[in-house]
This record gives sequence, C-alpha cells and structure tokens, in this order.
Amino acid sequence: MRKHVLFALCCLFAGALITSCRKEAVKSTTADSEISDETKAKIYALGFGTDNVRKVAGGYLVENDIVLTEENLNTKINSPFLRIAGDEQYRTTNVVSVSGTRNITVLVTGLDTPYIRGTDTAIARYNAQGLSLTFSRITSGTADITIQGFYQGPSGGFITLGSAGFPTAAGNPYNSILMNTHPQAYGANPNVLYIGSVIQHEIGHCIGFRHTDYATRSSCGQNVNEGQVTTGVGAIQIPGTPSGADPNSWMLACSNGGNRTFNANDVIALTYLY
Repeated sequence: MRKHVLFALCCLFAGALITSCRKEAVKSTTADSEISDETKAKIYALGFGTDNVRKVAGGYLVENDIVLTEENLNTKINSPFLRIAGDEQYRTTNVVSVSGTRNITVLVTGLDTPYIRGTDTAIARYNAQGLSLTFSRITSGTADITIQGFYQGPSGGFITLGSAGFPTAAGNPYNSILMNTHPQAYGANPNVLYIGSVIQHEIGHCIGFRHTDYATRSSCGQNVNEGQVTTGVGAIQIPGTPSGADPNSWMLACSNGGNRTFNANDVIALTYLY
C-alpha cells in the first residue's frame, strides 16, 4: 500500500495530506527501463500492467502493489478467462489448498506493538467469518506467513506501506508481508486499525485475492484495466459478487487511508473461496 502526498495551493496552510492505498517495491533496485521486454511480456500475459515494473527482493513488483515471483512468470496454466467487468471480487488461479479446515500461522518479527496488534486485528477479522481457512499468530518458529519491517522514506511523492504476493502452485499462501516502519508511512503514533486494514489486504493477496477494481482501478482515480488474463496468475471473477461499483471492498487497489474491513460482497467472495 502507499501514501500519496499532494500539496495543493488551497491547502498550503493546512499542510493537507491526501492518502491512497498502493503497494510499492520494498527493496527496489531496478528501474522500469531496465526490465527486459521478455519479462514485461510475461507480466502482461499474466494479466498485469507493465508500467513502473520494479525488480524487488523475491521477484517483480507490478501495479505498485503485488510481487510476482519467477515461478509466477514461468508457469503456464490454462485457467478459464471468465470475464472482465466493473468492480468485482477476483481470485488468482492458485489458491490455498484446504482439506476440511486449515490453519495458517502468522509470525510478526522485528516490529513494534502497533504492528503486532494490527496483525491480531486482521486475524480476528478473518476468523470471525467462520471460514475453512483460519489464522493464528505464533511468536517463534517458522510460520506460513512472516510479517516483517523495512524502513523507506517517500520517493516521487509516494511512500511504500506494504507488499505481498500470491499463493504457490502447491497450494500454500505467499509467505511474506512487508510493512514500512518509516514515520511518514503510518505516523509517529500508528493507528492500529489502519495498520490492521493494510495487513488484512495483504493477507488477502497471500491467499489468492486480486483487486476488486481489477478492471478499472477506480479506487485510485483511474479507468485502467490491469491487463488481459488467459494464463498463469489469473483474475477469475468470483460468482455472486457485483459487476457494479463496490467502493468499500477490502481488496480495492487503493485505500481510503484509514480503517477498512470486509463488506457484504467481500464476505460472499471469502465464503465462496474458503
């Protein structure tokens, strides 16, 4: 997720801060111009935009939001391309495999109390849905998902808030969520509900959800389709979710800069999948 700082003339005295929610590279080392055309072609074939692609630890950051691994780029899956419409819930081709029930362990390492409490908030929200997939936070050992920090200030008018990726072909959740500890990301006194909402969104990616406004990125003030999908990662519309605008979904590409949890359509999507 990202925070976008915009200083308009009419807001100079107030120091106005406009926020949106977008993920950017955590350890970005390669500019878009240095990404090969072959790699960009693979990214586009998976259904993702190729603007501002960045090489990051673990793969490539696309749509300022999602980490694609080399496995993602090189896996060809003939999954159905169902439709691209308005604002709907979308899942990836790979989802977390569940037999009966499955508990996903989450470890928070090297982060302060607001991030731990935010993780607990996100976990509680998922567990309250009565899904076959549950979550629990552990304090040591190896977890299915590890949440850790990085420290990165603003760049180009934006600041990184967090990032994650998608499930593996073996049916396991993406194993990492990265959260920014820079004071300009969440402030000197981070709001637990805000952090929890970001982690909730990142967990959504880890278990196979794409952006609700995949087709338009309307939550970011855009009208841009994130790309055709015929193979690979996939953007498969979840039955029962709306084709019209869904402005409060937890998986919108950009956030409202505050507390956001599941709405009624999100619950339909979660229940359908898990």
